[in-house]
Amino acid sequence: MMKQLKCLLIATIFFLGANQIFAQSKTAHVEVNEIMSKMPAILEAQKQLEKLGVEYQAVYKTMGEEYQAKIKKYEGEVTTVPEKLNIERQKELQDLQKRIQEYGQKADEELQTKKEELMKPIQEKIIAAIQKVGKAKGFQYVLNSESLLLADGPNLTADVKKELGF
Repeated sequence: MMKQLKCLLIATIFFLGANQIFAQSKTAHVEVNEIMSKMPAILEAQKQLEKLGVEYQAVYKTMGEEYQAKIKKYEGEVTTVPEKLNIERQKELQDLQKRIQEYGQKADEELQTKKEELMKPIQEKIIAAIQKVGKAKGFQYVLNSESLLLADGPNLTADVKKELGF
């Protein structure tokens, strides 16, 4: 009984001490996803990525159509051409299929690279704005409210949007 009381007393002291530490630090939160979903620079970057994706998809589709047309043609002629030509055509189809797969992988990689290239400066700008607003308002910590179970405190989202110019 005495041991349980001692544990409870220690836990209570620890809890009160932790509350005191957090009470002394000024904490606010910001809704980063909301900022990113409405930021004009991000919307423009998304348009660029969509346009590039459509271009890659068009080329990929054309390559696929070419592949299908060759398969259809070769299947129709398989019994009327020499075996040597059929073997060459199989190799040609395999090469074309490999090029299509490589193109798809390359397009995915280039889209990812372009996304990182476009988003990095925007993310850095958002972080700088959050830091500037947080410091100007005297906060020691500014947390992303999307990762919090309870976001009870000042919300700096509107201030950060204003700092970013929208």
